[in-house]
Amino acid sequence: MQKNLPENISVLGGGSWGTAIVKMLSEHKTLPNSNIKKLQWWVRSEEKAKFIREKKHNPDYISSVEINSDVVEIGSDIKKIISSSDLIVLAIPSAFLKQSFETISADDLKDKFIVSAIKGLLPHSRKIVADFLQDEYNVPHKNLLVISGPCHAEEVASEKLSYLTIAGLNEEVTKHFASLLACRYIKTIYSADITGTEYGAVLKNIYAVAAGICSGLGYGDNFQAVLVSNAIREMESFLYEIHVHPREINHSAYLGDLLVTAYSLHSRNRKFGSMIGNGYSVSEAQSEMKMIAEGYYATKSLFELNEKLGTEMPIAEAVYNIIYKNASAKSEIEKLSEKLL
Repeated sequence: MQKNLPENISVLGGGSWGTAIVKMLSEHKTLPNSNIKKLQWWVRSEEKAKFIREKKHNPDYISSVEINSDVVEIGSDIKKIISSSDLIVLAIPSAFLKQSFETISADDLKDKFIVSAIKGLLPHSRKIVADFLQDEYNVPHKNLLVISGPCHAEEVASEKLSYLTIAGLNEEVTKHFASLLACRYIKTIYSADITGTEYGAVLKNIYAVAAGICSGLGYGDNFQAVLVSNAIREMESFLYEIHVHPREINHSAYLGDLLVTAYSLHSRNRKFGSMIGNGYSVSEAQSEMKMIAEGYYATKSLFELNEKLGTEMPIAEAVYNIIYKNASAKSEIEKLSEKLL
């Protein structure tokens, strides 16, 4: 392995995506010529860590994945795990990242590479993870990476061919980390568009909520196609305003991730929206799902952020009105349908 490339890797977060990333990295760790020296996994409670070590699967998320505790060290001491890592993958829901990092200081993250697998804005600041880490922990952008889809954890678990986009400014480290994820069922793509990739992942969750609402209301495939084609144009306009970059909006990281999140039955954001469209209240939908739909938090943060930018975003605004202003889903989508092209 080349000098100075990270070889001690940790994954923070015990949900579906964290479990899937551990599975991918574990595949590489078992190779004879593996570039991973140490692989660690942080979960919130020692009780859960002990269960995974002993039973070799996550009891709460994609439990079909077998966890090889000889390959990955599982623990609940976040500070200890971070201290012995060169590269840290964040797979904690955006709403809980600040709380999870309460004991972590800027010195703890100094000279470490941080990979965001979080597809949401932090509610307290309306920042993407990269900006939060830079502003509050002094992590330079050159040390930040972003994972984007299109890729559902459930399909990683069943080893269905999937593609991941890894975005980063340090091309050598980004391609190195991409190689740690690549395996017989994972192909990886490199990008330098950190900001656009991360905001794109935020937006596609909001549009998936919209697709779910429309599905719950009984709209068919024809309308969904128009909705999604308008959503990608809305995303492109916002990304241009937030960060100018020579991106191709039809790339897998943008359009591909939007499509899979808007249409897939694995999509928790689509499911959340579908429940709203079927008449559930927001609290009822959240309670029944028992999982975090990032699009719920992202909708409010994005709406407030866009008040300053002024981008025309009728789809995102309709979702905001429905889930935060208690507007009628039926009437909001009817009004939205008049604005779509």
